[in-house]
Amino acid sequence: MLNMRKWFYMVLMIALMGSMLTACALGGGGEAQTAEPATEDTKTNEIAEPASEGVIEAADMSLNPDLAKQRTDTVIVGLTAPKGVFNRLFRQTVYDDYVARSIFDSFLQVQKDGTYTENLADSVDVSDDGLKYTFHLKPGVTYSDATPVTVTDYAFVLRVLHDPSYDGEIDALAFNIAGGRDYFEGDAKDISGVKIIDDNTIEITVTEATAYTRDFLGDLPMMPESYYGKNYTKGNLDGIKALHNKPLGSGQYVLKSFSPGQEVVLEANPNYFKGAPKVKTVIFKTTTEGTSLSMLQTGETDMDNITVTEDNVEELSSLGFLNVHIMPTNGYGYIAFNHKEKKFQDPKVRQALTVGLNREEIVQGVYGPYANVLNIPQSTESWAYTDEGIETYSFDMEKAKQLLDEAGWKAGTDGIREKNGEKFKINFSATADNPVIDALLPIMTNNYKELGIDLTSETLDFNAIMDKKDTGNFDMFFAAWSLEPDPDTTVYITDGAQNDIGYSNTKVDELTLAAKKELDQEKRKDLYKQLYQELNKDLPVIFMYQRRDMWPINGRLSGFDISPFKDFEYSLYSMQIAQ
Repeated sequence: MLNMRKWFYMVLMIALMGSMLTACALGGGGEAQTAEPATEDTKTNEIAEPASEGVIEAADMSLNPDLAKQRTDTVIVGLTAPKGVFNRLFRQTVYDDYVARSIFDSFLQVQKDGTYTENLADSVDVSDDGLKYTFHLKPGVTYSDATPVTVTDYAFVLRVLHDPSYDGEIDALAFNIAGGRDYFEGDAKDISGVKIIDDNTIEITVTEATAYTRDFLGDLPMMPESYYGKNYTKGNLDGIKALHNKPLGSGQYVLKSFSPGQEVVLEANPNYFKGAPKVKTVIFKTTTEGTSLSMLQTGETDMDNITVTEDNVEELSSLGFLNVHIMPTNGYGYIAFNHKEKKFQDPKVRQALTVGLNREEIVQGVYGPYANVLNIPQSTESWAYTDEGIETYSFDMEKAKQLLDEAGWKAGTDGIREKNGEKFKINFSATADNPVIDALLPIMTNNYKELGIDLTSETLDFNAIMDKKDTGNFDMFFAAWSLEPDPDTTVYITDGAQNDIGYSNTKVDELTLAAKKELDQEKRKDLYKQLYQELNKDLPVIFMYQRRDMWPINGRLSGFDISPFKDFEYSLYSMQIAQ
């Protein structure tokens, strides 16, 4: 199904850039953002081949630190601190989602090639017209507290997503479940298109088919109504939100404890339908750019997402006891504009701020050959990626100045540009301990100073920047999107569930909807080409790069089945520790 490159062996796509991914939703706009710590020839638009992709195998396990060898039933994963929203209906960061996906399960699960296959579902029947989806739940599945899983719980999840007070990032209404909008608007007590046949069979009818409906419906988490629905009434989600850090699911692991900013401790679910995980305890331990590598060296952690630089690759490989996995990231880094601010509403200003920023120097300075400057919001791994008709926005200070002149921003006596009495000032929100920010800020400061822009910056932790994004209290910030296998997203559509920057473009809305509805993949591909050409021209954000992920994993661990599309947490149940 997917026209993607064949990689030798690939590992997870974590925290899309070592310091800042935020979140997206589940299927149908299922990106998630992360913290990032992404190379393309910007003159020819030809993607440069990375120096290395695949796995550099551990050469000498006798060098494995005693601290790691002493852990015979525990694996420690280094991770940027989760926020504690361990509910897949509400999570905003990829780090929360790593935890949530370890705890919850769904009818379908993504595979290494980005397609979806049966998981909790025995089978899925789809009508010829694509309007009816019948999910058959495997018999005997239970939650971690041993209570049975039934499709009634799935119907409950759909009601929550259609609740008028739902404020998460999943746009269920966009999938046109019959009666869904009536329920949302308060005109119905139930969603007419959701029909429970028996405890293990549920039928979903939609009013309009899309290419992603089956996968969207199949990827929603199974959540026990008996637990999450206790204090829930339509129009009030407080009872559900109160359980964000007390999750109950049917997945591989159970939450034992959560210490904000420190660690998440998971214990194997003995009732897991695929069999109890072989590793009893998994700990997600908070690491930073300054601590992650040293904690791997000493054996304090078993795996982590380390910024992929030539020096780091060399150092990690030389340790001898790590399998160093390097693969393309299914995502991209970007710099956001607040489109509610008038100065950012002019596309010439956005173009000027892009062409007036030396992105190539920034990306090369951080990642060397392990990243590509990117000019559209799509990974080169996707079948929807295109470079046809795409402007590369090569660094050109004179062009940037000309664009700002044309936009009416003229240099004042102090050298700072102004328009209608307003000085061109930008407050840039940056993540601490982030190599991308370390490279970006001095270059951005110098470039924008030459452009006649007064740039100030504030350094915050990742979750604080996500809070500013949520409240709209920002000018510009750096982040990264972790992408789903399907290119459908709500990030750039008007009032989209994931559109937190206030961007609006009628043509983008129309092309996104058309691509969503089109069932023929080749026709979809053409629609996405048009969409990316429009986004490339209008620049809702400064597209920065697609990088490679690097996951060093202690050589005593095995059993992973991971790729740019399939993250590591899906494989926790099959992970083993060599004795």
